[in-house]
Amino acid sequence: MSVTLLGSLAGAGEKLPLYSFQIPAGFPSPAADHIEKHISLDEVFEIRAPHVYLAKIEGESMRDAGIFCGDLVIVDRSRTAEHGDIVIAGLNSEPVCKRLHLRDNTIILLSANSKYPPRYVMEGDELVIWGVVTYSVRDHGKS
Repeated sequence: MSVTLLGSLAGAGEKLPLYSFQIPAGFPSPAADHIEKHISLDEVFEIRAPHVYLAKIEGESMRDAGIFCGDLVIVDRSRTAEHGDIVIAGLNSEPVCKRLHLRDNTIILLSANSKYPPRYVMEGDELVIWGVVTYSVRDHGKS
């Protein structure tokens, strides 16, 4: 799995309506009287913060974590990565998106797809955590 760093967003985000009812699998016609408030997605995802950036995921190694090829991930570089976090990292300068496993002085970068083996960080490897994935965004349009 590879990662393409897209960088930070610029400019102000538009506020979108947030409807107060939950939407079942079908989509009823939302009426204006159901609008609870207007929200900004950049505020919800905190994507205007200087410590947050976007990256595009390529490959299928994180699919069982709900991150698919072509998804955008929102990455917070101010968070300290902990055991179990999904991270964007550089392993020997190769960008990767993996689940961080920290136990018994062992660091493992785990895929969320059984077709991909774990990547053990060995002595002499260079691992740099570039941030913790906080959200993912998927395009559900035409394939």
